[in-house]
Amino acid sequence: MKYDVIIVGAGPGGIFSAYELMKKNPALKIAVFESGYALSKRKCPIDGDKVPSCIKCKTCAIMSGFGGAGAFSDGKYNITNDFGGTLYEHIGKKKALELMKYVDEINLSHGGEGTKMYSTAGTKFKKLCIQNKLNLLDASVRHLGTDINYVVLENIYNELKDRVEFFFNTPVDKIEIIDGGYRILYKDAYADCKDCIVSVGRSGSKWMESVCKDLNIPTKSNRVDLGVRVELPAVVFSHLTDELYESKIVYRTEKFEDNVRTFCMNPHGIVVNENTNGIITVNGHSYEDTEKQTDNTNFALLVAKHFSEPFKDSNGYGESIARLSNMLGGGVIVQRFGDLVRGRRSNAKRIEEGLVTPTLAATPGDLSLVLPKRILDGIIEMIYALDKIAPGTANDDTLLYGIEVKFYNMEVDIDENLETKYKGLYIIGDGSGVTHSLSHASASGVYVAHKITETV
Repeated sequence: MKYDVIIVGAGPGGIFSAYELMKKNPALKIAVFESGYALSKRKCPIDGDKVPSCIKCKTCAIMSGFGGAGAFSDGKYNITNDFGGTLYEHIGKKKALELMKYVDEINLSHGGEGTKMYSTAGTKFKKLCIQNKLNLLDASVRHLGTDINYVVLENIYNELKDRVEFFFNTPVDKIEIIDGGYRILYKDAYADCKDCIVSVGRSGSKWMESVCKDLNIPTKSNRVDLGVRVELPAVVFSHLTDELYESKIVYRTEKFEDNVRTFCMNPHGIVVNENTNGIITVNGHSYEDTEKQTDNTNFALLVAKHFSEPFKDSNGYGESIARLSNMLGGGVIVQRFGDLVRGRRSNAKRIEEGLVTPTLAATPGDLSLVLPKRILDGIIEMIYALDKIAPGTANDDTLLYGIEVKFYNMEVDIDENLETKYKGLYIIGDGSGVTHSLSHASASGVYVAHKITETV
């Protein structure tokens, strides 16, 4: 089979590449290969009753499939260069923001209309944070919610499906260079193309490393983010979330001068499991539909770890800590903040008697047996710092789920076109190590589609 363009991965980068290629040049023959399932078939078996916890499916419906890991996330599109990746270093700050706003327009026209855009511009919380040694990062945030995000993806897929050939449940084994383009090898078969866009997300980080090694594409070590997901009564953070929804707050610890940051805030949301390469970690979702909302808010507290020579395997480091958590807890561990600072493990009785009802069935335990002391000390410092701007954060009954890990791909050597040293081979999205968010990954897909159609 021969195509003009093959896209590996149907996450945000791949989807927006396909969408924009189709719009710009309807004559192009395009194929998308995805290791997971179509959106309609992405069903996590956990039901809280017959299947109470992760059963380690061969393909995780939460992490893979049409829409990528972001399909069942909170649907937050942060329009900013202050966080979410370094796409602007390749394409320029102005262009990056333009493309993020363009992606927002596409989302609005496919079912996202009526959702709210939040902004930190002019907020009084900026001053409050600075007064308490916290830094509130600038951003505009479009909150779709997990439910509306699904609708948007469904509508985009319906527009694509008759004009783009999708191969679901079809992991790509290898990419080879051939005369005039590239060969994609999969399931004892292959397909050829002139241009190849690789957009495999964070879950494809190991595969991406093997491709770079095979093709001798330079990479450099990236970071890994380690931490916990905090769950507390929604009223504690309501003054922030009502105005800002997503508040990205950074704290520099006094003890080690490490940066601890809030990430993926989910007002009235739920805490969920994630399966990355067989490792169970924790994340959070929330919904636009008020009937699906809870009385709790959850968010991650993460510490970024960068490694220098001789150690390069940042993801391996994160995986080893996550495996230790899985070994001790059989999956995700949950602990009351009061128990953590008292140096004792949590038990089911104390959690049941607490003020916060858990939204995820997790194993009561002791996070100090899992997370390195330096990281845990930073998280505890951050909780006390947040308590000054959101009193109640450091309550004994605040729940901490562990661990949360954000894996980043090795940063691939790409140029201002997001192109490798091989003409026509583009690496985009979170799999490139350059973007770390829905908005940046989507924008990178649009950017590459424009580059390809300019040369056709």
